[in-house]
Amino acid sequence: MTKTYDRAYFDRWYRQQNIQDPRRLERKVALAVATAEYYLERPIRTVLDIGCGEGAWRKPLLKLRPKASYLGFDSSEYAIARHGARRNLHLARFGDFEWLRPCAPVDLLVCSDVIHYLPTRELGRGLPGLAELCGGVAFLEAFAAEDEFEGDTDGFQSRKASWYRRKFQDAGLTPVGSYCWLGPRMAATAAALERG
Repeated sequence: MTKTYDRAYFDRWYRQQNIQDPRRLERKVALAVATAEYYLERPIRTVLDIGCGEGAWRKPLLKLRPKASYLGFDSSEYAIARHGARRNLHLARFGDFEWLRPCAPVDLLVCSDVIHYLPTRELGRGLPGLAELCGGVAFLEAFAAEDEFEGDTDGFQSRKASWYRRKFQDAGLTPVGSYCWLGPRMAATAAALERG
């Protein structure tokens, strides 16, 4: 059975079970923004959110940086039909980023709580595109086989953290901690002890 990201899914996980505590999300957004700005040495201007769902990152992000440009992509036809026009969300699957280049490289690329659900083939197709679209920092939140987490386990791909590290680094990303990765253009800016 194929997993469907419809209204019932978002109602269950984001409203009834409240796995995305707004305060925790605000802290996560603040971490990603601060990390990107640390390496860019200026406020972020552009954000690309891949696997954005209903665009949950948009509000806390624009609260911190009202002038930032936010662009989101998700495979949920429901989320895009319901929120797309108001929140600048568009329809695309992760694997589409093998060829999809909707914008110039961005200051902050977000892919939060998505990667650990992707089949290996789709992840492999889209990941190089994400690296290419990351002009600053990528926030790639993914849970590994070693992690215990609460929430949706349907379709969870149990892969070791070392597997993810290797895949991300093979795509040209440099780890700097707490789910943050420097894009290929920024790799040389990190000091030796900043790199994970």
